[in-house]
This record gives sequence, C-alpha cells and structure tokens, in this order.
Amino acid sequence: MKRFEKVYSQGSINVMEIWVDKETGVNYLAHTWGNAGGLTPLLDENGVPVITKKEKF
Repeated sequence: MKRFEKVYSQGSINVMEIWVDKETGVNYLAHTWGNAGGLTPLLDENGVPVITKKEKF
C-alpha cells in the first residue's frame, strides 16, 4: 500500500499538488516549476496543519 495519495493537481510546468499521508492524515502542498520544487505541510487559516480523516481513504 502506498503511504501518500495525490488528491489534487493543477498545471503542467508550474505544478501545484496536494498529497495526503494516509497514516497520519496530514495534507502537504507540493510545488514544482521545471526541475525545482518544494514540499510543505498545508496549513489552515490559524496555522494548524490540515488533516484529512482516515475514513476518506
């Protein structure tokens, strides 16, 4: 079983994706532009990590 699941994607060269860790439910924002990129936890308006409930997997 894969630990991470891509739940959202937009773009082709300038790509934004949201990945969910299926063990913890934490959402991550991944951004790639050409051959550069980064990954960070997705935060809500209060600065708290967005967590997806495990029932959705």
